[in-house]
Amino acid sequence: MSKIKYILGLFDDPDQMMHGIDKLQENKIGIYDVYTPMPIHGIEDKLGVKRSRLGIVAFICGITGTFTAFSLMYYTMVYDWPMNVGGKPNFAIPNFIPITFELTVLFCALGMVAAFFFRNHLFPGRAPRVMELRATTDRFVIAIDANAIADSTQVDNLLKEAGAVEIKHNERKYVSYE
Repeated sequence: MSKIKYILGLFDDPDQMMHGIDKLQENKIGIYDVYTPMPIHGIEDKLGVKRSRLGIVAFICGITGTFTAFSLMYYTMVYDWPMNVGGKPNFAIPNFIPITFELTVLFCALGMVAAFFFRNHLFPGRAPRVMELRATTDRFVIAIDANAIADSTQVDNLLKEAGAVEIKHNERKYVSYE
């Protein structure tokens, strides 16, 4: 079984990298991913990245916390051990609002952390997936899947025309910083 190879175009300037993305898309060459040391405005739209579903995950986690809080308080205060406190009803909703709010926020926060770790593959003991180490410091990298294209020299020429400082042909590696 062969390893998937990638063509990496390294750029010094974000504008040149955006020009490289345009050139590749004009020639119908699919881009695997783009790695930048800083956020670049408008790159998601240019690459066709879908909108995040993180808000849906936050809502589901918050509703889970709300239902957990209400069901726990109902079970303890009404069903399991009802107490007469100052003649108030056992299920007085205004008394439950602070705890419900706190559990909603707690479940939402912990759910978002879990979703972040799951989505970004940041599990304990897993080596980070790094294509080019300089992408975190001073280089802007466009990665193209070499198996998806027929002619790699065409991609090399397009990247050079766009202003790539360096072009690498490599296999995907999992780099460990230890």
